[in-house]
Amino acid sequence: MKALLRFAIFCAVLGVLVGLLVTRPDRSEVAFDAVTITDTQAGALVFAAGGCASCHAAPDATGDAKLTLSGGRSFPSDFGTFYAPNISTDSSAGIGDWTRQQFAQALTRGVSPDGKHYFPAFPYTAYAKMTAQDIADLFAYMQTLPADATPSLAHDVGFPFSIRRAVGGWKILFFLREYQVVGALTEAEERGRYLAEGLGHCTECHTPRNALGGLDRSRWLAGAPNPSGKGKIPNITPAALDWSETDIVAYLTTGFTPDYDSAGGEMVEVIENLAQLPEADRAALAAYLKRVTPVP
Repeated sequence: MKALLRFAIFCAVLGVLVGLLVTRPDRSEVAFDAVTITDTQAGALVFAAGGCASCHAAPDATGDAKLTLSGGRSFPSDFGTFYAPNISTDSSAGIGDWTRQQFAQALTRGVSPDGKHYFPAFPYTAYAKMTAQDIADLFAYMQTLPADATPSLAHDVGFPFSIRRAVGGWKILFFLREYQVVGALTEAEERGRYLAEGLGHCTECHTPRNALGGLDRSRWLAGAPNPSGKGKIPNITPAALDWSETDIVAYLTTGFTPDYDSAGGEMVEVIENLAQLPEADRAALAAYLKRVTPVP
């Protein structure tokens, strides 16, 4: 019996050690070797495409105040309520003392400068596809934005979902860096894929999730319940979205549908962001949506 007990204790300790090993944060560095110069104007477009202000500006901010990234916006979910943190240039409350490498690790690895997992309410699973140049340009642009000393709010997430180390296990299951739409794509379709599946993270809202919060890739972009509990995020695969590419571009530019209805809810902010991009990017998104597998 003593030998059996010792073996059980050994197995338990081994299991804990293996668990700690496989769930450790990925702190590998992003290679910026090919980045020789940064462009803040290009960074402003990356900022718009990524919807940074839509999440990290104060909840009621308008106009230029949306460039003060003080955080505070709430994101309800089945696991609790998450709050967007302060990512302004304030060195204490925000990210003013971060290095570019720490910024890149947060965006593409979901890991904080102190080596902890970020909850996947932060769409790093999509941002992981960002290019090093876009990350560098975005970082350079954000250095020009105002500082704000508003402290970040603590997430309202109960046990066991509050255990950040457990996010490492979630990442093993659901943090997939591969593109969903593959095959011989045109240059425009590849750009649209980058925007939809990566930088613009359209897939994070329009794809339903499983019980653990991972994307249901069998129903890619087929619509999902609104986490706020109000309404449904629509299916934008060709099975439901039968608009022409021209209609899609017009909608992403003006917010008006072919039937002269208008965008509502959070999509209003998305269109405000996309309208800042070159029309070629909106056309690329339209081309990509036509290549997505139809899901009834």
